[in-house]
Amino acid sequence: MAEDLETQQRRLRAKNSLEDLQKMRGMGTELVTVILPPDRQIHDVRQQLSQEIGQAQNIKSKQTKKHVSDAIESASSAIGRYRETPEHGLAVFTGHVIIGNNKTRMVTVVIDDPPEPFRSFRYRCDSTFETSQLEDMLVDKTCYGLFVIDRGEAAYGIASGKRVHCQEELESNIMGKHRQGGQSAQRFERLIEEAAHKFFKRATEHANEYWLPMISDMKGIIVGGPGATKDFVVKNDYFHHEIKKLIRSPHFDVGYSNESGLRELVQRAGSLMHEIELDAERNLVDQFLAEVMRAHPKATYGEMMIRAALEQGAVDTLLLSEGLKSFRMAYSCRQCNHEWVVTSQRLVEIPPCPSCQASADQVRQNEEKIISLIDELTILASQSSSKVKLISLETEEGATLMQAFGGIAALLRYAWS
Repeated sequence: MAEDLETQQRRLRAKNSLEDLQKMRGMGTELVTVILPPDRQIHDVRQQLSQEIGQAQNIKSKQTKKHVSDAIESASSAIGRYRETPEHGLAVFTGHVIIGNNKTRMVTVVIDDPPEPFRSFRYRCDSTFETSQLEDMLVDKTCYGLFVIDRGEAAYGIASGKRVHCQEELESNIMGKHRQGGQSAQRFERLIEEAAHKFFKRATEHANEYWLPMISDMKGIIVGGPGATKDFVVKNDYFHHEIKKLIRSPHFDVGYSNESGLRELVQRAGSLMHEIELDAERNLVDQFLAEVMRAHPKATYGEMMIRAALEQGAVDTLLLSEGLKSFRMAYSCRQCNHEWVVTSQRLVEIPPCPSCQASADQVRQNEEKIISLIDELTILASQSSSKVKLISLETEEGATLMQAFGGIAALLRYAWS
């Protein structure tokens, strides 16, 4: 569906979090998942977690008991930062996660802006996190209009994600072959064409009425049918002018003009639907690649250069790859009070202090200040009214942006260095 940048980012954040969470494992049943739907009260959940801490004292293994208690307390602390449940609910995933060499690290992932509301309350303590509700949210909901027609029947509907919905099937009253000759033949031909015109108009008007309220959410309209009727209907302006703008070429030959025809249309037009969505991304990356080769390019790339360009207000369009998995991590040293921020992956060992060289034991990570690199750069871009585009990895151009340019690039307002 047509999505603004904020919605795209929410989906991408949820997708990246899901990928990270699915990889995390605990030594035992030490990972805690707490999910609050929008109608669940913060106070009630914190009370329940307090009871669960009491239950955890019955665990025989000292290490498991400590890790589970730590996770529940971390979840309670994370939830306690909210005065009320966010609009779409709240999920906390926390616990001691294996990071290699028999080592674990306490990790807390909070999702308070999912793309859709959480459906139900969950509390689970296991060796993996409970992510099924997140998975359901990320099912593709891209929407396309579908229309099939011949002189005998027509059908229309939408394809959304993996679901094909047939809204209506219509039958015509067009007469078949006739044996009349002479002037009667001409009269019958005229009546048949008038009936065909009325049927084409009725079918397209029904489709127009169905699609127009959702036109802002549609990527395109795919037309098909067994013969040449489909091309005639599109060419002769039976569709509303706003709908016609969304009709994509080519039109597809399918065996039927009913619900079965809609399903066949989706199978035949699958690649076209995908291409429609990715064309805009290709054009942007192509524009960047052409610009960066010039002697005085109005383009730049790389995190350091992009930050400098954003600070000077030089960025027109910021291109960020969906493959970017880095975070801005905030640390502070207990020994010398030095504070610093670095870009790194989430599951890495805590580094020593760069100022006094104190060991990692003396370094504290500020979980509240962790932010994905995509989110941080987007905030910086908004301060200078720069546009932001998220580029998928599903095209050759998108893969090039990630592999050759680190997934961070920009088209500039003026040549800059």
